[in-house]
Amino acid sequence: MQRSRRRIVEATAVASVVSAVPSSAHSLVASGDLRSVLDDGLRATRAAGVLIPPGGPSLGRGVIAHFVVSVLVGELLARVVPDRHSVMWGAVAGLVIGIFNLGVVGRHYPAIRELPLAPQLADNMAFGALFAAVVDRP
Repeated sequence: MQRSRRRIVEATAVASVVSAVPSSAHSLVASGDLRSVLDDGLRATRAAGVLIPPGGPSLGRGVIAHFVVSVLVGELLARVVPDRHSVMWGAVAGLVIGIFNLGVVGRHYPAIRELPLAPQLADNMAFGALFAAVVDRP
């Protein structure tokens, strides 16, 4: 299936912003404090900064890394997720990508390794499902 460039960009933008809901909800339930939700989100963003040389956790580099990874994942999902049952397949693909990102790439970086795994995987699944829902909407 050929998806339109506009839909891919829209789906990537929506998924990259909204997919943080699972880890944010986890943080809120665990702490009961909105400040902790913000702190945890910033910690996860800074952790992604290790992927950009010189490799230390950094908010600026983390934002750039999240943007680049989101664009790459969006492009990948646009090509591999079938249009039939796309939300389900998007969630599955997001989980697989999350396992790779966190379990293979992230295990080499303490800042990423220290993030709670289940909420991060849930965010990846949400990214895939949201991406598919937006890119294949009628």
